[in-house]
Amino acid sequence: MTKIWTNSGDSHFLEPDDLWQSRLPKRLADLCPRSEKDPDGEYETVYVDGQIFRRKLPSSAMVAFAELSSKPQGVRDARARLGDLDTEGVWGEVIFPSLGMWASTFRTPELLKACMRASNEWALEEIAAVSPRYVVTAQVSTLVVEDAIEELQWAADHSYKAVFLPTTPHPSAPDWHRKEWEPFWAAAEEAGMVIAFHIGTDPVDVEAGNSATGGAGQVYRGPGGAIMNYAETTFSGQRAAMKMVASGALDRHPDLKVLISEGGATWVPFLGDRLLEGYRQHHLAVRPKLSRNPKEILFSQVYASFQHDETAVAAFDHMGYRNVMFGSDYPHMEGTFGHTQDTLKTLFDGVSDETRLRITQGTFFELFPDVPPVPAESI
Repeated sequence: MTKIWTNSGDSHFLEPDDLWQSRLPKRLADLCPRSEKDPDGEYETVYVDGQIFRRKLPSSAMVAFAELSSKPQGVRDARARLGDLDTEGVWGEVIFPSLGMWASTFRTPELLKACMRASNEWALEEIAAVSPRYVVTAQVSTLVVEDAIEELQWAADHSYKAVFLPTTPHPSAPDWHRKEWEPFWAAAEEAGMVIAFHIGTDPVDVEAGNSATGGAGQVYRGPGGAIMNYAETTFSGQRAAMKMVASGALDRHPDLKVLISEGGATWVPFLGDRLLEGYRQHHLAVRPKLSRNPKEILFSQVYASFQHDETAVAAFDHMGYRNVMFGSDYPHMEGTFGHTQDTLKTLFDGVSDETRLRITQGTFFELFPDVPPVPAESI
């Protein structure tokens, strides 16, 4: 069968473990995350930004996950990665960091600001420079709004097209729907920078290994816990989208685009209906008033990537939501690496070419028009 070529709105790269330590002055490098495992291998001690945590090491299932994540050579080698993508039929892709997931545990603004700059400089040199097919997400501090704006502007000046944000900012910072972030949204709109939220990135209590808002870690224990914890991660992306719409941030910045990666797409029509109902039925209590209805804002400015969800295609075909985007989640175990073509052929069996091309390519190119098109002979 003919290969179905797609772009991906979600993938990951593993940076060198010592990236921050190797690029920062010693006084800051000594505060960067590091861990020491107990001799029996059951627990480890984590040191990060002057804090010390003890935590039980991952279960065998998580170890298997980590091993799987490190197997494809392209997860650490941007040149080898192109071979993986060509085999899978993935052309352009949005690439999220790995070390950046530690950001919510930092408490020193100078340290976080320096780490984000080090990551951004490294990603330009080692990933973005390799191929124009890569859309690398810039990282910014969420401890201080002014630091975030400064780094976003630096990233835009260095050809970044997207900025990665956790679904909830650092606990000491205001949440995304608060007015303090308004200058940041304005700066992102002016720079043409896509805001890329990735699910499961709410701040995590390193010691407890969980998140109060269900972003990552272990929220549920007992029967069904593994499935419930996996489902729980998607909700953080929905909350982020809701905050951006209901607060008026997207209404005030109609050219600002938001990508919610890895959380599916069918939730968007549901959330649009729910927001519209709340806005209409409780209008006397609603602040701020919006110039457009919340469902229209959500549908026009929020993009959503999925990997296996059969209903995501129906969201485009039957629910009026056009900003549906496929994402491979390379190389994670819940992603499609190793079976991307089988997944795509199942998803688009009997589906029109218009729908398939919109979801696999058109939505991505709408957000990132600078990525070269898929070669005509490959389509």
